[in-house]
Amino acid sequence: MPSAFNFLASPFDCLTLEEQRLVRVNVDVAYFPQGETILALGVQPSHLFVIIKGFVQQFDANEVVTTYGPDDCFDGRGLVSGKVSSRFVAVEEVVAYQLAKQTVSDLIAGNATFGALLFSDLSNKLSALSERQSRHELQSLTMARVDEALVRPAHFVEADTSILEVVKHFQTLHTATVLVRDRRVNPPALGIFTSTGLQRAILHGMPLDRLPVGELANFSLIKVRPSDQLGEALAVMIKHKVRRVVVSEGEEVIGVLEALDLFSHLSNQSYQINIQILNAQDVATLKLAAGQITRLISLLHSNGTKVNLIARLVQELNAKLFERTWQLLAPADLVANSCLFVMGSEGRGEQLLKTDQDNGLVLRDGYVCSVDLADVCRQFSQALADFGYPVCPGNIMVSNPHWRQSVTDFSQMVRLWVMAGSPDSLMALAVFLDAHAVCGDTALLDQVRAAVYELTADNDAMLARFASSINAFGTGSGLWNRLLSLGDQRKEVLDIKKVGTFPLVHGIRSMALAQRISATTTTDRVEALTEAGKLPQKLATDLIDSLHFFMGLKLKVGLQQLATGHAATGDIQMEKLSSLDRDLLKDTLGVVKQFKTLLNQRFHLEAL
Repeated sequence: MPSAFNFLASPFDCLTLEEQRLVRVNVDVAYFPQGETILALGVQPSHLFVIIKGFVQQFDANEVVTTYGPDDCFDGRGLVSGKVSSRFVAVEEVVAYQLAKQTVSDLIAGNATFGALLFSDLSNKLSALSERQSRHELQSLTMARVDEALVRPAHFVEADTSILEVVKHFQTLHTATVLVRDRRVNPPALGIFTSTGLQRAILHGMPLDRLPVGELANFSLIKVRPSDQLGEALAVMIKHKVRRVVVSEGEEVIGVLEALDLFSHLSNQSYQINIQILNAQDVATLKLAAGQITRLISLLHSNGTKVNLIARLVQELNAKLFERTWQLLAPADLVANSCLFVMGSEGRGEQLLKTDQDNGLVLRDGYVCSVDLADVCRQFSQALADFGYPVCPGNIMVSNPHWRQSVTDFSQMVRLWVMAGSPDSLMALAVFLDAHAVCGDTALLDQVRAAVYELTADNDAMLARFASSINAFGTGSGLWNRLLSLGDQRKEVLDIKKVGTFPLVHGIRSMALAQRISATTTTDRVEALTEAGKLPQKLATDLIDSLHFFMGLKLKVGLQQLATGHAATGDIQMEKLSSLDRDLLKDTLGVVKQFKTLLNQRFHLEAL
């Protein structure tokens, strides 16, 4: 065979040298003229084809499913199953390698990753890719399990033990934490007492020899499981502003994970950023912390941390950043009588690199601000812009009076969105449905959110108009072919938000609204819809995998753009994609296409 076989292309890049030799010995070259059917529906294939030159289209009935170009291979699934389930046609002159079925079978038998990448569905492909990158991911310490860090043994005392006796335990056991059992209640309660509580008792002059520890213990334990990732434990600590969590499996307490032990294991900057935010006394200090968040994202990504975990950490750090900024700029009475919230990808917990501000403010009915509210909100929006969060082109920010109103007025505006049913009002509704509270009284936001469900229940016409936005950006065969393999497509730019992320996220949002599901993250919405029997489990898994792939691809491109001094647009230049990314992109866009078909049927969108 020619020596130019590209072993850098997926899935052949995972072969050993001996397996590469097997390919070289057994591969031939085949030629197909334009228009020829290379594989017909239902035939038993005898070879795997790898395109050298030209393009091949895969058809289901008369619809183009996808297009294959140089270095792409087909039809691995048909080869393994013994029957081709689609029709493959040369849309221009094609030259391809052909690898006999027996050779492919030998490669699959000896290399599970090759087999998974060749013919598996999206979930298994991503799992195989994850395994293939396992050595790299192990370098990311946030991927380690909680029980791989130093989990300190749990020391228990009874609730009626005096503080003085607990201090003796501290000295004897060389610890600053005990768990407190209170058997006086049914069921028995478990709390925690630390050296911080001891300091508080001393400062208030409490009688340490008579005061029972149960009086000062905190019985609202924050827990993680031993199998949780350390990055998840870190996010929990940041969210709840605690320095330690109890490690338990069900009702069994394993021990206590201290913040210092976790951070020494993680050896990254996330805790330092959180402390810097919490201790900041001016906006200038917060600006420094905001800049460090982007550097942390780059570090986590380069270490192989999964994109959903990065997004979770970013959401928690951003929430603390926005909360502290609001606390510094707004008077205490305004903070107490309002709810500051974020929306969009930030609200869904799917934000990575900084994008446009999307935020709002709900005020308690009857509250009159003690200062100039408009000026405080203007300062807040400007501070976020200085931090690197661009001003929203649609002006969806607290500096816009439409997005800072009392509960009653905000609820009325939301109702008008629903009743008007115009594209602009329904898009405003879609943005609001992702609202996530970051500071103040969250009950105020919940009251406004409840107004949505008052008018959307059983309102099929409105729900159909709401869901119809999934078809705003077409993914027909023309776009598919132009971007994914035909002609000069490698110079094309793909807006992955329009063709991938938006129809997926908004489709899930529409189904969640129809079921009155209050969750704001796409993952939680998918899980709730699956539990309710509204989404098939297989499709649900593929949708989450596709979302995370889109997020990861956009992050990788965005970091590359920042590294070269450009703004992080996230636009995908097709010519710079690896063959594996192109392969996965085809699969994930295929999942979105399948999902859109389900949505068009569910909401009867063809009738609009």
